[in-house]
Amino acid sequence: MPKRYKEERRRYIRLDSVFPIEFKFRDLESKEISRWLQGFTNNISKGGVCLTVNNLSKELEEALKKKDEIKISLNIHVPLSKKAVSASGRIAWFERTKEYPINQYLIGIDYTKIDERENKRIFYYAQTKKILPNLILSLILILILGLGMNSFYNLKLRRQNLKLVEELVEILQKSSLTKEEIQKIKEEKEDLEQRLAQEKFQIESLEEKLKELVQREEVLRKEDLQRIEGLKEELAKVSKDKESLEERLALLSKKEDTITQGLSQIKKERKRLEEETIRKMYEWIKRRQNPRTGLVLSFEGDTELEDIAFSYDQALASLVFLIFGDLERTKKIFNFYSKAKKAKGGFCNAYYASTGEPAEYVVHTGPNLWLGIAILKYTFITKDRTYLKVALGIADWAIFLQSQDPERGLKGGPDIEWFSTEHNLDAYAFFKMLYEVTKEDRYLLACQDVLSWLDKHVYDRQISPPVKRGRGDSTIATDTYAWSIAAIGPEKLKQIGMSPDEIIEFAEENCLVTTYFKRPTGEVISVRGFDFAKRRHFPRGGVISCEWTAQMVLSYKIISDYYKELGEILKADEYLERAEDFLIELGKLIISSPSPTGQGQGCLPYATQDFVDTGHGWYTPKGSRTGALSSTAYTILAYRGHNPLGLER
Repeated sequence: MPKRYKEERRRYIRLDSVFPIEFKFRDLESKEISRWLQGFTNNISKGGVCLTVNNLSKELEEALKKKDEIKISLNIHVPLSKKAVSASGRIAWFERTKEYPINQYLIGIDYTKIDERENKRIFYYAQTKKILPNLILSLILILILGLGMNSFYNLKLRRQNLKLVEELVEILQKSSLTKEEIQKIKEEKEDLEQRLAQEKFQIESLEEKLKELVQREEVLRKEDLQRIEGLKEELAKVSKDKESLEERLALLSKKEDTITQGLSQIKKERKRLEEETIRKMYEWIKRRQNPRTGLVLSFEGDTELEDIAFSYDQALASLVFLIFGDLERTKKIFNFYSKAKKAKGGFCNAYYASTGEPAEYVVHTGPNLWLGIAILKYTFITKDRTYLKVALGIADWAIFLQSQDPERGLKGGPDIEWFSTEHNLDAYAFFKMLYEVTKEDRYLLACQDVLSWLDKHVYDRQISPPVKRGRGDSTIATDTYAWSIAAIGPEKLKQIGMSPDEIIEFAEENCLVTTYFKRPTGEVISVRGFDFAKRRHFPRGGVISCEWTAQMVLSYKIISDYYKELGEILKADEYLERAEDFLIELGKLIISSPSPTGQGQGCLPYATQDFVDTGHGWYTPKGSRTGALSSTAYTILAYRGHNPLGLER
């Protein structure tokens, strides 16, 4: 190609795609030399265009060689444009590029006439086509880089969260072992102190006997002298034993002081890790909330329950959001139930979190009452009465159920015949809170009726167990013991002749278990907590319910506050110490979220074993790493000392 042709072509932009152009040759007097022919863009510039043309006739090829004697008319078909752009031009250069199997030519054209706006549009299109692949590639690279950075960040965050959980478990185990060691030292000290007291008494007795013998006025007989020597030897031996015991006691006291100081440091580190982990557990709950429906997924890890949101769990989640001051998330849940589909006048036990459709059409009294309780807590704390109508609707429905029983108890649901203690405790708390919010006497009357029913059918002062699972049902259910303390309160229980101390004692004697829990890391640890039922009733062995253990922690704290107000500080401290002990045990059960969205945030399993009989008509979820909303939420309530069954800030 001649040098000037190459210089001409440098002015053109190379296109990655082509678009068709119709062209016709004319002589200088505008007489047609050819009919309309078809070509395609090859390069383009503001001043012209380069065509790729196939199989020109020999006459046209010869005419092109005399380029200064011809001109060209163009119809340019720009993609995405309905109308072709008309233009005229002159031949700038001409080149044959192929001869077999077809003749192919490149024709460089300079515009002599073209609409300026249309020319700019063609050129900008060419520029866009030129840079678009690079732009797309750059965007893809940026996206890949972003995803990579996000994955790296998520991986880093997940590792940090995993590390936090394991650090907490490690410090809690250390705290537990240290407290056990201090307790053993105290027991050993008590034993030494008792022995020291005995030695002191023996020394005093020997010294008294010696004094009596030595002070005799008559001449001592040989036997008396021998006896004096024997007493002196025995006194020396006992005195030496006493000194040895005192040395051991001093060493133990020093050891106890050292370990206690270490425990103090452990407590500080434990408190920091616990607070950070509680925030992470809250983040886990937040991440489980569906942005469209507002419902929070109940379980993570059991594929059969992966999209289920149980109504009871939603009440707990809303309370946690409320504790953290996250009112928008609380309202999302209440907004859902303001419009949710009902069955038999009540909310369904479960809904699909993704769609909001009922997951099961079973309607139980308890979950409805818990939703009402959560709304009343929100109303009381925020003074926002937007959702009070929903709570009042639940109240009307519950009072209707109550009216169907001559003794004014609430059965398990509209189509259910059994009466449970749990649901009636919920009703007592709900009606009591509703009266405090509205001051309407009918709710106070409903509350008193429920208490009378509980007193008649549930609480027993003579025969074991002291708290029955329901009317005519003496099965032991641990949550009925905890909720009796939380819903009715120690003072009211005593007024009706029930001892809160005996209720707690019975739960500890029958439902407290020590078992083993295999952590996700593979480590097997020993842990203490409360079973769903009487521990010796099941061949499965002891199984700890995380949620029900958290409920017992709250009960300890409530009784501790009660005795503190009465001025019985020792009893108050004793119950608070028990609450702290079981919070440590709950902390050992915190696991890292197994899902990508969870990012390793802390949560608690439903129980220490998967898919085992609770003893109350349902099994624990499947999956060895199943995070449970109810366990996680109730543990947060327990750590914060927030009683969900009372109107407290």
